[in-house]
Amino acid sequence: MLRPSVPMFLLLSLTLMPACTGHARTFTRCQLYQELMRYNFPRSLIPHWVCLIEHGSGRTTEKVTSHNNSYTSYGLFQINNKEWCKKGRKGGQCSMKCEDLLNMDLADDVRCAKRMFDRMGFKAWPLAYSYCQEKSLPDLSRC
Repeated sequence: MLRPSVPMFLLLSLTLMPACTGHARTFTRCQLYQELMRYNFPRSLIPHWVCLIEHGSGRTTEKVTSHNNSYTSYGLFQINNKEWCKKGRKGGQCSMKCEDLLNMDLADDVRCAKRMFDRMGFKAWPLAYSYCQEKSLPDLSRC
């Protein structure tokens, strides 16, 4: 039986690694704070957004949540296919494919989340909204 040499094994591992890691990202609380600042979210609302995102997606871009088979929420902001996006094709009030919410590019996610907020406030995310009202908001002072 032949054993691969260490350099060959490392080369093979490094070559295959990108295919296995996918295109998702999980943010720390402070990384999320910085991203929201970068996308010009109002500083006073960032603790609310962080709470909503932590409760909804666990700060990960690849989160998909099925809600009693009636609709599904996608991505970091848990944007649903009931009103805002369509699975498999562009559509909904954000005119986007839901699958596009599952990658590391947050620009389209942010546009849709801001559109949702402009139309409905945090009530566009009813479960997270009620949770974040009852719970103390995250402390971001060290970020």
